[in-house]
Amino acid sequence: MKRFILRRVGYALVSLALLSVTIFLFVRLTGDPAVLLVEPGASKGDLDAVRKQLGLDRSLWVQYVGFMSDLFHGNLGQSFYYRTPVLELYLSRLPNSLLLAAAAMAISLLIGIPTGIIAAVRVNRWWDSAGKVFALLGLSLPSFWVGLVMILFFSVYLGWLPSSGSGTFAHLLMPAFALGWYFAAAHMRLTRSSMLEVLGSEYVKLARIKGLPEALVIGKHAFKNALIPVLTLAGINLVIMVNVAVVVETVFAWPGIGRLLYEGISFRDFPVVQATVILAGAMIVVVNLIVDILYAVIDPRIRYDR
Repeated sequence: MKRFILRRVGYALVSLALLSVTIFLFVRLTGDPAVLLVEPGASKGDLDAVRKQLGLDRSLWVQYVGFMSDLFHGNLGQSFYYRTPVLELYLSRLPNSLLLAAAAMAISLLIGIPTGIIAAVRVNRWWDSAGKVFALLGLSLPSFWVGLVMILFFSVYLGWLPSSGSGTFAHLLMPAFALGWYFAAAHMRLTRSSMLEVLGSEYVKLARIKGLPEALVIGKHAFKNALIPVLTLAGINLVIMVNVAVVVETVFAWPGIGRLLYEGISFRDFPVVQATVILAGAMIVVVNLIVDILYAVIDPRIRYDR
């Protein structure tokens, strides 16, 4: 077991190392941030002074070593644009992203799980077909398009909800639904397939032979066992929602981590982009690592197969 855990931890560290190199190089392909930080018409000397102040006059290798050294010491750098530590910016936006992700997750589970259960129970009937159409639309329609359509109807035409900003429950509804729409479809498909697998199992057939009510068979015997993979996916999706809601947060001007990443890219704020992407990657890697270890604890065959 220890060997399995060490191997998985090693894979996780390699993934984060590759991510750090990739994002470090990619942000520098976006252009020179000094051009955006000086006054229009600034001289070459002014640009060189800003680059020296930001540490961009050094070679890429020296910059990367300094970046990784600061990262190991818990220093995510200072924002070029906001002139404040990146960690402070990140922590100030994190509660908003957590709130949005929690609301989107609640919406996706409340829609996806019941729809998936009914589609499995009424397989090959009209409700199952409707569920398949819902899943297809959910996985096909981009979240930004869903958000824009909602703004058009509920803000512009009807005037029921604010189109942007944060602070009230009304501000949260549309971005949460736009973000949770895709994940609701994913949860619906997984719930349906898990329920179909469980409904065909021997213990469910035995429960029906005993004469138990169908609602009890589905709710107690089938749903409890079918819920395990759904909750695993939901846990991973929650971490993804926190970190990759860039488009939704930008469309609704929601002050979260996704919008911070968008601002960092727009302003060529290298420390902000690097820190945001690496922290997002670290969250996802850690969650996947925990899931792998839990699977190995539950099923010992996994640790020997891998």
